[in-house]
Amino acid sequence: MAEKKYVVEVEKGKEAKDGRPSVGPVYRSVNAKDGFPPLLPGMETCWDIFRMSVEKFPENRMLGCRETGSGKTGDYFWLTYKEVYDTVMKVGASIRSCGINKGERCGIYSTNCPKWMISMQACNAHGLYCVPLYDSLGAGAVEYILCHAEVSIAFVEEKKISEVLKTLPNTTKYLKTLVSFGKVQTNHKEDAERLGLAIYSWDDFLQLGNNQQFDLPEKKKTDICTIMYTSGTTSEPKGVLISNETVVTVVSGINFSLKSINEELSQDDVYLSYLPLAHIFDRVVEELFISIGASIGYWRGDVKLLAEDIKDLKPTLLCSVPRVLERIYSGLMEKISSSGVLKRTLFNAAYSYKLSNLNKGYKHEEASPLFDKIVFSKIKEGLGGKLRLILSGGAPLAPSVETFLRVVTCAHVLQGYGLTESCAASFIAQPHDMAMIGTVGPPVPNVDVCLESVPEMGYDALSSIPSGEVCIRGNTLFTGYYKREDLTEEVMVDGWFHTGDIGEWQSNGCMKIIDRKKNIFKLSQGEYVSVENLENTYSLASEIDAIWVYGNSFQSFLVAVVNPNKQALECWAEEHGILGDFSSICQHPRAKAYIIEKLNKIGKENKLRGFELIKAAYLDPVPFDMERDLMTPTFKKKRPQLLNYYKDIVDSLYQERNQK
Repeated sequence: MAEKKYVVEVEKGKEAKDGRPSVGPVYRSVNAKDGFPPLLPGMETCWDIFRMSVEKFPENRMLGCRETGSGKTGDYFWLTYKEVYDTVMKVGASIRSCGINKGERCGIYSTNCPKWMISMQACNAHGLYCVPLYDSLGAGAVEYILCHAEVSIAFVEEKKISEVLKTLPNTTKYLKTLVSFGKVQTNHKEDAERLGLAIYSWDDFLQLGNNQQFDLPEKKKTDICTIMYTSGTTSEPKGVLISNETVVTVVSGINFSLKSINEELSQDDVYLSYLPLAHIFDRVVEELFISIGASIGYWRGDVKLLAEDIKDLKPTLLCSVPRVLERIYSGLMEKISSSGVLKRTLFNAAYSYKLSNLNKGYKHEEASPLFDKIVFSKIKEGLGGKLRLILSGGAPLAPSVETFLRVVTCAHVLQGYGLTESCAASFIAQPHDMAMIGTVGPPVPNVDVCLESVPEMGYDALSSIPSGEVCIRGNTLFTGYYKREDLTEEVMVDGWFHTGDIGEWQSNGCMKIIDRKKNIFKLSQGEYVSVENLENTYSLASEIDAIWVYGNSFQSFLVAVVNPNKQALECWAEEHGILGDFSSICQHPRAKAYIIEKLNKIGKENKLRGFELIKAAYLDPVPFDMERDLMTPTFKKKRPQLLNYYKDIVDSLYQERNQK
């Protein structure tokens, strides 16, 4: 790397030897060239994060949710830091009155809401391991996690109580107490108590600890604060052990990073919580907001109402995954294309002008203040009017979408990268640098990063354009996988966490995630295919919304299942005289040929090799979803499940193609 604008080299690379692959140089953020930044003063545990903010900002708004009643939704109702603290102490006393002590496990199974955070803080206060469960999980996965983590008490959203009761009596070996965030139905109470499970409504549970005093146990930075289960794309979920020190280090590092680029958060900032709190991304951001005495408002749990929640809450920071941002992008593009000629012409002129200035190096707010006011202000108001930072993580965001949103939202749109095992934040892009589009930016200032060559995939960490498996070292890493030392040893080698993701260093010191190490397969002619890289390439086709590529090792070519873009395909069908609804159009041979043609055009433009092109495809009008267990709650593809679900279709695609 010639420039190394954003990183400094701290160790030299190593050639391959003793059967181990070559390793590239070790790099660190330029903001940490003199050493990693210290933790925030007095802050060693997650409980300290909350406790110190209660002391500093007792009357600040902390947690908010929409008031609902009589079928109507009202404004956001807020609890102050002091009010939250008082409830946390009541919850903690009630937990202890059930005989539950430091080191035991407490499950939380609910959509994001103030009671979720209150329950977590009670865990932090008394040194319990918080075990979050995605609210989208069914009884099977809930049972696995409750038993594997040996959860003794669980806080559960009222409508999820029935899912937990389905796990009985298998889970009652460990689970002794169940607390509803709402009420408890009589039949649920009878079923639970018959099997020896104590069950309480929220209000009743708060009374259990009345007039009882429990000293808060001593907590250390090395103590585990949470077991966060990965969403399990290929196997049973893994329990990731995360310590207090890991969370506090990440929060300190993000604060330090934002301060260094003059984007420091303050107590006036507002965050919209809608990504699952059971995922590390949202958990860390909420800890960050709590550390500065800022406000967290929760959505209503309905994606159809998300835009309304954003508009009413007026957040200053929005965290997202690409799928949500792509929906925002598609909605805006549809509005623009359907507007009148004059409006469309004005928008295109404003867009081109502002983008040109951004590419010339103008700062965001200086690139086009006039067009921001007369053209892009409507989009800004649609996002609440105060949004200044959008963070995208969980998967790569298409450069075209990132560029578009940077221009029209009047906010910084930045990609980041991290895993549950690295406590979310390992890389984050920076504002005012268009060269970072398509990358996840430089490392955060409390990690070291290197690339390890993957020869079988053609990635070389010592080449002129270094590429290989991303490896991370630092105090932001997990402690290990719960009850799986074998898996821990696989990914932790000499203090380095091997992420399984393939990265490519850019000349300025930014990282671009280009592939996934495990998602490769060999075709019958011996060629290796890197499936995620292909899917990222094919996703550039505007005619599709999603694609799953598959290659059988006994076949010489690739097939795919595609979710076509409804508007694009229906438009094409109308132009070519093909009648019928969207589902019937998807089954038309000419429609399949059209989509394959568009995919392979994109493939050739991006210099894919012949065996990487799609030879047959099935068009599924129904998007890949969690209901069919095809996607994780963070919108990652579950490849074994996809293969199992589409097995007959894949077999027929190969059979039809081989008969030609």
